[in-house]
Amino acid sequence: MSRLQGKRTLITGGTTGIGLATAKQFLAEGARVVITGNNPDSIARARAELGPDVLALRADSADVAAQCQLAEAVKAHYGQLDVAFLNAGVSVWQPIEAWTEDTFDRSFAINVKGPYFLIQALLPVFSNPASVVLNTSINAHVGAARSSVYAATKAAFLNFSKTLSSELLDRGVRVNAVSPGPVETPLYDKLGIPDAYRDQVNQDIVRTIPFGRFGKPDEVAKAVIYLASDESAWTLGAELVVDGGRLLNTAN
Repeated sequence: MSRLQGKRTLITGGTTGIGLATAKQFLAEGARVVITGNNPDSIARARAELGPDVLALRADSADVAAQCQLAEAVKAHYGQLDVAFLNAGVSVWQPIEAWTEDTFDRSFAINVKGPYFLIQALLPVFSNPASVVLNTSINAHVGAARSSVYAATKAAFLNFSKTLSSELLDRGVRVNAVSPGPVETPLYDKLGIPDAYRDQVNQDIVRTIPFGRFGKPDEVAKAVIYLASDESAWTLGAELVVDGGRLLNTAN
């Protein structure tokens, strides 16, 4: 298929999970792909997996200066950019008592501030038309215990799909969001859940999903492809939920 044929694309956090699955599907759809990551080992593995035609760059999503440098690298590589999938993020779940000002600020810097200023830095680089897809989360809508800061970052990020859609429409830049539910990704490594509890946590999560299983990264990637492609040319400021029906069980 060639729904993204020749489109110049950027995927932040493209070395693992949803980002890596999206990079693979973008390539299969004919796109040119640049990915970012912040872990040298993950970047090296992604380079080997995706092939030499994919440019893999190191960029700390929390660092505004790094986002400006990334925008310059994209401009140097492509000239202009047709699609940006802003996927890099961190998921930290802990009770309110455990949060410090530094950890709070770090989560907002990675999930909200960095991506915002990346969009700003990319404004001169975006083609007309261009598509921006934000990877948010159903946790923007779900009042899950221990998710207060994470959910707040995703709610703020989700709102950009609406406010920036209005602001950037005259520039030909569409902004939409994909909101995954629980997905099989390296999430546990980030959350620090002990091995002894992982099975129980899995079971507890699956019980809240009407479809009866976790999602797969490539299932989210298919939604991203739609929002990135010209098929969604009349879709603006929208949120595409991909959650196996999890939001049907918001009381759980």
